Amino acid sequence: MSGDGTNADGAMEGGPSPCKRVKAEAVDLASPLNFDSPNALFESLISPIKMETFFKEYWEQKPLVIQRDDPLLAAYFQSLFQLTDLKNLCRLGMYYGRDINVCRCVNGRKKVLNKGSKVHYLQLRKDFDQKRATIQFHQPQRFKDELWKIQEKLECFFGSLVGSNVYITPSESQGLPPHYDDIEVFVLQLEGKKRWRLYQPTVPLAREYSVESEDSIGSPTHEFTLKPGDLLYFPRGTIHQADTPPGLAHSTHVTISTYQNTGQGLWEVVMRSEVFLDEREHDCSWGDFLLDVIPGLLFDAAKKEVKFRTGVPRQLLMVDDITVATKRLSDFLRTLADQLEGSGDLRSSEMKKDFIRSRLPPYCLGDGSSLSTPGGKLPKLSSRVRLRFKDYIVMMVEADKDTSAETQEPMVYIYHSLRNKRDTHMMFGNDSETAEALGLRFPLSYKDALKQLWSSEIISVKELKLNTDAEKENLVLALWTECLMEVT
Repeated sequence: MSGDGTNADGAMEGGPSPCKRVKAEAVDLASPLNFDSPNALFESLISPIKMETFFKEYWEQKPLVIQRDDPLLAAYFQSLFQLTDLKNLCRLGMYYGRDINVCRCVNGRKKVLNKGSKVHYLQLRKDFDQKRATIQFHQPQRFKDELWKIQEKLECFFGSLVGSNVYITPSESQGLPPHYDDIEVFVLQLEGKKRWRLYQPTVPLAREYSVESEDSIGSPTHEFTLKPGDLLYFPRGTIHQADTPPGLAHSTHVTISTYQNTGQGLWEVVMRSEVFLDEREHDCSWGDFLLDVIPGLLFDAAKKEVKFRTGVPRQLLMVDDITVATKRLSDFLRTLADQLEGSGDLRSSEMKKDFIRSRLPPYCLGDGSSLSTPGGKLPKLSSRVRLRFKDYIVMMVEADKDTSAETQEPMVYIYHSLRNKRDTHMMFGNDSETAEALGLRFPLSYKDALKQLWSSEIISVKELKLNTDAEKENLVLALWTECLMEVT
């Protein structure tokens, strides 16, 4: 494809089908959740609580327990993952540490009972039945379509990666000691019942995982039992522990989590404590956002203002007295703040690219061919068109990566997640850190036309704000070839 619509890495990307599915037990139940839009899904998930109420009163503030007597919802939750699913999943080739952990809380500490490398179902059930161990299954959305469907919509809703873990705990047993996490947690009770105790955070909105001793956490602020169909939310930093009450066969729940802020630090925690968590979710605090946008602000300021280009005082790095440096840096920061308030453009590129290349592909049925090859009519100048998959695309302006630093010109880049790998989503050792985000690039003059496509439900190709008819056709053809455009 020409420079007016080449892939973001300079070549057409085929990639694996986003809907390549590992066969697991299918869900036959009609979903009581509303998948019409990301907003509709979230509202149906926390029903009867309204979305406005949730974000005003609970999000990042305090726990929410929703207990519902809805047989259809309970049956649907149970279908998301069951203990009986493990037998078929183990046949696919599951491995300890990567896919499954077996553990139990003993005297306030987590005892890991993993055996060897590959998971054998009979040994897994033996540890579960005889040792009363909790089975943790990592990222079940890789195998369970309905969880994929839920989580990719939630990634659209939050604009952040959404991971999950399943916990299956026998009667009268507890898998994990009291601890807090660095993630916003939604717990869906799937099978049996689970008794929960929540405690006041010692580190509100914590950025790391930590085990807490029973003696130091005080009395619970919340104590309750979840049954199938119930939902629990608590903010990162909330200290919690849970066990399966006596008289039940087992409890199964899934944690759906987002807004993790530790990045590389979590890998160090995992290696140190053998905690079984997502390797890396998406950094979403204001601090992380500042780290992303400030380099661009500094680069622009240094081009405009000579004071940013002057050298630091001699031997500044060799002395302890930083009074001069502190005063100058304060002045520079005030200048950046003034420029930011007067700017209509805020570049956040790395966070956007990290999210788009790491998230789930759109949920679809069949073999996914509709997302790997273009379909429908070829767009022409006389066509009326619609942008597809808006929730899975980001647009940004960046320097042309195919030219030298001295001659770099800004280009418009369109990145998307249509061909991301579902089977490595949120997994250890995935290649999202080094992989280029998939997409297209266009000259900066195409920016207004692309904004038209974003803001319009349907638009005539002739109406696009480009200088020539050839450019208009080139734009829609490039998007159509990438499966991002359809003719209405």
